[in-house]
Amino acid sequence: MYFCRNCGEIYQTDEAVMCAKCGTGKGQGSHFCHSCGKPMNSDQTVCMQCGSANKLSSGAAAKSKMTAGLLGIFFGSFGVHNFYLGYTTKAVIQLVCTVVGLLLSCIGIGVLIVIGIGIWGFVEGIMILCGKIETDGQGNLLID
Repeated sequence: MYFCRNCGEIYQTDEAVMCAKCGTGKGQGSHFCHSCGKPMNSDQTVCMQCGSANKLSSGAAAKSKMTAGLLGIFFGSFGVHNFYLGYTTKAVIQLVCTVVGLLLSCIGIGVLIVIGIGIWGFVEGIMILCGKIETDGQGNLLID
């Protein structure tokens, strides 16, 4: 359940791309919290009612949910989607495991490592596209 950040009205469905009341695109506006619908000051980065992040921090560019999801599906074993979203530690782990797996592939165990990391990245890509992962590494909402 999400609320319009412009007028505070609840979205009819989680898949809605714009508010039925005011017509503002999902994720746009800064007057209301997207999680609880309570009014907020435009300079607040965190909702005082529920604690969710509601504003891009320090001029950061908004990240695209579609871009992150597709990077996860096609290049997930290299952690590209996590680098894009700012989850650097997880991205480095995925990249290192893939490289080690490729180096050990002559033994056979490396193939299993590469397949496992590939599945991990693929699943994260699907989770991003389905909305289960909806923030970047700084807590900013992904845009549709």
